[in-house]
Amino acid sequence: KNMIPFDERKPMDPSGVRVGTPALTTRGMGADEMRRIGAWMLDALQHADDAERLQRIRGEVSEMCGHFPVPASAMSCSA
Repeated sequence: KNMIPFDERKPMDPSGVRVGTPALTTRGMGADEMRRIGAWMLDALQHADDAERLQRIRGEVSEMCGHFPVPASAMSCSA
């Protein structure tokens, strides 16, 4: 059970979404990036029917990810 901190409801009746950060910190992202990601999530949820806005968000996410690449060791594979 991965409860939402301070949620008064039971684990099987959650009132929100818990977002993990390990994948972000592994890439070197910090608090500023976390806030930006949260803003994108809210923006996308509030404008889920606006394809143009979602495309803009997608582009901004891709641009930010370019500044924080996945560590090479996590991407290595044998061919």
